[in-house]
Amino acid sequence: MSTRIWTRSTLCLAVGAAFCGAATAQSTVQLPTVEVVGTTPLSGLGVAREQVPANVQSTRARDLREKEAQNLPEFMARQLPSVNVNEIQGNPYQADLNYRGFVASPLLGTPQGLSVYLDGVRANEAFGDTVNWDLIPKSAIASMDLMPGSNPLFGLNTLGGALSLRTKNGFDDAGGEVEISAGSFGRRNVEASYGGNRGTLGWFVAADWFDEDGWRDHSPSEVKQFFGKLSHRGERLEADLSLTHGRSDLIGNGVLPLSMLRERRDQIFTYPDNTKNEMTQIALTGKWWLSDASNLSGSLYHRRTRTSTLNGDANDDYEDAYEDAVLNATPLPTETGVHNRTRTIQDGSGASLQWNLIDDRHTLALGVSHDQARVRFRQTAAEGVIDAGRGVSDLEEDELENKLRGTTRTSSLFITDTYALTPALHLSASARYNHSRVKTNDQLNPFPPNLDGDHRYRKLNPALGLTWQALPSLNAYLGFNQGTRVPTPIELGCADPANPCSLPNAMAADPFLKQVVSRTLEAGLRGKLAGDIRWNAGVFRTLSKDDILFVGTSTSAGYFDNFGETLRQGIELGASGRYRRFDWSASYSYLHATFRSDACVLAENNSSAGASALCAGDEIRVKSGDRIPGLPAHSLKLGLSWKALDWLRVGGDVQAFSSQYVRGNENNQHRAGSTGGETYEGPGKIPGYAIVNVNADADLGAGWEMFAKVTNLFDKHYATGGILAENPFANGAFQADPDDWRHETFVAPGAPRAGWIGVRYRFGGR
Repeated sequence: MSTRIWTRSTLCLAVGAAFCGAATAQSTVQLPTVEVVGTTPLSGLGVAREQVPANVQSTRARDLREKEAQNLPEFMARQLPSVNVNEIQGNPYQADLNYRGFVASPLLGTPQGLSVYLDGVRANEAFGDTVNWDLIPKSAIASMDLMPGSNPLFGLNTLGGALSLRTKNGFDDAGGEVEISAGSFGRRNVEASYGGNRGTLGWFVAADWFDEDGWRDHSPSEVKQFFGKLSHRGERLEADLSLTHGRSDLIGNGVLPLSMLRERRDQIFTYPDNTKNEMTQIALTGKWWLSDASNLSGSLYHRRTRTSTLNGDANDDYEDAYEDAVLNATPLPTETGVHNRTRTIQDGSGASLQWNLIDDRHTLALGVSHDQARVRFRQTAAEGVIDAGRGVSDLEEDELENKLRGTTRTSSLFITDTYALTPALHLSASARYNHSRVKTNDQLNPFPPNLDGDHRYRKLNPALGLTWQALPSLNAYLGFNQGTRVPTPIELGCADPANPCSLPNAMAADPFLKQVVSRTLEAGLRGKLAGDIRWNAGVFRTLSKDDILFVGTSTSAGYFDNFGETLRQGIELGASGRYRRFDWSASYSYLHATFRSDACVLAENNSSAGASALCAGDEIRVKSGDRIPGLPAHSLKLGLSWKALDWLRVGGDVQAFSSQYVRGNENNQHRAGSTGGETYEGPGKIPGYAIVNVNADADLGAGWEMFAKVTNLFDKHYATGGILAENPFANGAFQADPDDWRHETFVAPGAPRAGWIGVRYRFGGR
């Protein structure tokens, strides 16, 4: 967590003994603030930002409010360098968030590489390391730290970074706030919060309600969030008991073929694509001061998440059934569509304990943690007929296809120390040992070959870094760290290219997957210039071994596989400042994300499939140096806020991204046109784009505010992601003969211009 502290001892570590000596002689001197970053998921240990050997990005609740972002992915994509989103699902709460080429996503099938923590409790779900953005209470967020690299202190799945969120409490956030807004897409939003304290007892509650019709056909969604916290602040003991509850009903109708996109951007491919989430989490966190220099911090939590999905899809078995019917002169099949239903129940719990020591030379932590989860998964399928509206009707009875139970357990031991070699030079060293066990039990097929499995993974991950305060206004850093990711039950059950899985998943007895190991090296400079200007410049390089990738075989099917080595390296430049009534920011990121190994990958909708003699007819040859799909190489973000009047603020931001390859084009060789008697439509690549957003807020007095925002001001037509797949709807109608189906580039269209307006009322101290 980022906080600001004014203690003389921390200042001594940050800017050197010479300055501190002057402060001692002149006790009336006002000390400057020092920004502190939480370098472990638990509170209790803070390190001055200048002593962290990485380009940490921090934001606070007021930043979220000023941007008027609907959720965390939207805010991060607009504000933070090296972040972009792929809206493959087409729902604002189901975005794939990419940071330095690593992903945090709610969608099964996305190779996760970022860990997310809420008040020190891991938010990644056990079944697929997914992150449900719709279940994170935005109005309860007090601060956010985005920690880059493969930091082992944040545990498993921290391949490219960790997002640490801290919530509000009744001591720091006393008072109330109610906000109502409405506008485009039939969107309605209500947020309310209230905090207070009396003596050593504090309380805070927040509730959010979101509802919209959506900008595409058949796309309504609703999200409900609640957060409550009771806090104790004593002389030696600090404790927080929190309850988080969320419920959502989301429609995300996914990608659209380019041929349909040109006709009408707001139509859908097939429907419905419905996800219902419900989560309840209770967490107890605390800190006990053993002395002025040391404390114990710990946490206990339990979380239950229920997820049900209903997907109306084209029937993947139809093509084989049609060919069999033609070959055997039997009646042609009529089951052109299918309703895939899943239900997943996840129960997770865990505990952690950490001893922290802060003295003149050391900022030290030693800790242990244990997390476990039990998963129950059930999938059914009902075949039917795709109707004229591309929904599925005339359904047959549901057939049970999968029934799985699984458990995951991870125990960890970790240590970290930031040691002051000199007042200006600090050495950071960390290590974490993880022991994980993943078990699966097939409830549908009790005899082999089935989904039964018992897999164990062990790894010791180190980190080492150095920071140097070369001048009061110039800081340099250099860091190396290593992180790992253990395969999840869904990945272990869907790793056979001969039996691709329809997502959320249809699993089979599959090969063993290795754990992913990533190693990050980064270096940079940061500092301040005259006029309150902050700047940073850095480079990073992350090499991942045995990366788990999802290789798509259609819009809804594919398999997981370890892929040799992948490399993500780049440059980050940023500056921000204030001039009179203007606040401004600018950042540029370059990302070179490539495969570093050669391999044959199933990609039957790629025009170059079968071109390599080393691969099968429906495979492509991926070579070292080919770019990873879904990741633009260049991104530029500009922000400006103008205090036009004492009561009026007007702001805006620009996001610009370069082109990117779509999934299924991992070899970057797909081309539109005719090849081998097959026709391929679309280039397999999405062009770059730039969008402009504006916002304003007015202080009406007596606690009242009015605000408004417009996104995509110039109504730019753009796409944020895509995939190569087959389109059976030539000319808008289902084609019974699979030979008439088209190989096309499917894209995730970005939302058109939209605007919202709202009012906010604050009372009782805010």
